[in-house]
Formats: sequence, structure tokens, C-alpha cells
Amino acid sequence: MKTLIIVIHPDLTHSVINKRWIEELEKQPEKYTIHKLYDAYPDEKIDVRAEQQRIEQYDKIIFQFPLYWFSSPPLLKKWFDEVLIRGWAYGSKSGYKMAGKRIALVLSAGIAEDEFMPTKKYKYTLEELTRPFELTFDYVKADYRSFYAYYGMEHNATKEWAEQSIPGYLSFIETLG
Repeated sequence: MKTLIIVIHPDLTHSVINKRWIEELEKQPEKYTIHKLYDAYPDEKIDVRAEQQRIEQYDKIIFQFPLYWFSSPPLLKKWFDEVLIRGWAYGSKSGYKMAGKRIALVLSAGIAEDEFMPTKKYKYTLEELTRPFELTFDYVKADYRSFYAYYGMEHNATKEWAEQSIPGYLSFIETLG
């Protein structure tokens, strides 16, 4: 079964890494479906039923986004608030439509990996910063599989640097099985 990649990037045109990752996925349309939230909803008016139906079609789902203020771009939070509703995502016998679906995050981070440590400037690991996502997916009984992160965009955003991420990125997605 194909993997759904939900891309939440407000400016893919100027992206280095997320745009490159999408280009790589587009080479294998038989394996990956790419859904760009900001392209689908430039007015941020989410078609909730369409999103729920899309989720129901896939067993493997990746949420891919740049780390924004130690979280996600705002459209993902809005998507969670509107799509993951009681009676569909949780809270009733007919709910839990995401139960058992393998879910993971793919993150691009401007900050270097070694800066995400208790003894460094940003104090917290990326594992700690992504716990709200983990808790959300646990709450809806999805099978959360953690994250893949590519760090250091702030100082390394070159084509060569982006190319180095491709093997790890694809390998991570394939581990969703």
C-alpha cells in the first residue's frame, strides 16, 4: 500500500530541503501520495470530510514539515483541531479511524542537532519537543513511529547538503513497513 506524505510547508517555492524531498518522492508515484496542505488550502479553510476520507485510505502516514518555533507550521495545528474530531478520531465506538495506522514525522530543522540538548542554548531534545505529537497520535490510537530530522538548515542550505539527506529520508520512510 502507498504511503501518504502530508507536507505542511507554507513556502515550498523557497524551500531547499522539503522541496528536494518532494522531488525524490515524485519519482515513485506508485509508492507515495503527496498532499501539500498549504497548496490545498491557501485560504486555510480545510475540507474536513475530504481530509478524513484521505486518511482512511492509507495505513502509513508521514507528516512532513519544517520546525517552526519548536513546533509545526500553524496549518498543521489547525488541521489537527478540525480533522481529528470526536466521533471520528476518538471518543466513540465508531471513532478511532486512525487506530493502528503507522504515523511518523519528518522534520527539517534550522538548528544544528547538537544544539538540541539540555546543556545547550535550546535546552530540550527534539524528542522532548515532539512529545505533543506523540501524545496526539497515542490518543487517537495510531501507531506512532517517531521522527526523522535533518538538522542545520540555517547554515547549510545548499543543494549538496540537501542531497546528503536523501538516503536517510527514504530509508526512514521505508521503515514504516
